[in-house]
Amino acid sequence: MTNQDLKVSRPNSRIILCLIIGAVLISFSGVWVKLSHVTPASAAFYRVLIGGVFLLLGSVWRKEFHRLSRLQTGLMLLAGILFALDLICFHTSILYVGPGLGTILPNFQVFVMALVGILVFKEKLRPVYLFSVPLAVIGLLLVVGIQWDLLGAKYRLGIYAGLATSVFYSGFLLSIRKLHGNARKLSFFYILMMVSLTSAGVLAGEMSLSGDSFAIPDIQSMLSLTLLGIFSQGVGWILIAHALPRLRVSLSGLILLMQPALAFVWDVFFFDRPTGGLNWIGVVVVLGAIYMGTLGVKSRSESN
Repeated sequence: MTNQDLKVSRPNSRIILCLIIGAVLISFSGVWVKLSHVTPASAAFYRVLIGGVFLLLGSVWRKEFHRLSRLQTGLMLLAGILFALDLICFHTSILYVGPGLGTILPNFQVFVMALVGILVFKEKLRPVYLFSVPLAVIGLLLVVGIQWDLLGAKYRLGIYAGLATSVFYSGFLLSIRKLHGNARKLSFFYILMMVSLTSAGVLAGEMSLSGDSFAIPDIQSMLSLTLLGIFSQGVGWILIAHALPRLRVSLSGLILLMQPALAFVWDVFFFDRPTGGLNWIGVVVVLGAIYMGTLGVKSRSESN
């Protein structure tokens, strides 16, 4: 066993605490978006702008700047575009279905990433994956209701937007994976800073073309957007990025389920989301299926 294997297999409590705090901070994303009282694109813009400036100050303090190659620049731009689309869909979903379900739906990226791993990276499928997909669908139906036709048009749009988020987020993760693989010297901290600022530029362009307002209506909106940018886009991601390489996939996947679980709790607690027993069962079923999905693909290194 190598020293790196020992580090991953025996995580200390500080690393676990970092991941827990990161998941808790990001779980409030939907709350801050809901309280910001701005459009989905505007919330996304200020999220990545404020978070990007926060990360930029960190990069200055760490003296961490790099010259990017053409390939790295292209990948950074692609990641920024995908992340911008991801956030617009995510915030739209929050607007129409609430922070709880709006945060659970993007986690379906687990199934998208698993499918990409199988088709593109030739990773092997575990039987648990085949069970997790229909289980996730069943759980989702328990959360939103079996009778789809009775749901309002905006609510259905929110569900579609949440599922679209999972696709764009998967593309974002794959582009980051490619970028990090082609640039070992770039830390995730620096990459997240560059992607945040790139996304801010993309969103600013989209808002200008669509006539979306950059105005922040009141102090509550300013405070909510500031907390969203600093803690959800900045501190939360930094803590998670620090902890993930040092923990087993199974343990980190389980801890990260705190994010959508707590987001649903915040939705019920802060916004009085109507939730019955079947809805809570559905939440548990979906989160269980998502966790099973994280374990459903065997990498090539594990297969050998």
